[in-house]
Amino acid sequence: MSYNEPPSYGTPPPPGGAYGGGAPQGPPPANNLVWAILSTLFCCLPLGIASIVFAAQVNGKWAAGDAAGARESADKAKKFAIWGAIAGVIVIVLYIILVVVLAAASTDV
Repeated sequence: MSYNEPPSYGTPPPPGGAYGGGAPQGPPPANNLVWAILSTLFCCLPLGIASIVFAAQVNGKWAAGDAAGARESADKAKKFAIWGAIAGVIVIVLYIILVVVLAAASTDV
């Protein structure tokens, strides 16, 4: 054994790294954090917060070597941000309709 080789105790290390791997190769999936924050601020608070939670998990899971979990969290963050934006638009449209109907009703009296 030379000084450049690690000591061999027990079983050899698994393929993919000396200590069981690490971060997957390639770029991590987009965490969609910007969309999550914008959805929280401008649209729907509960769905936006859920989106932020999933977006915050992406980079940590990727660094831990959980590529499937990182992609799943990124997809969930995107879904919650989209649903939050849709809910926000629906609420705004309903509010505008309500204001118009109430304004029309008050001028008729």
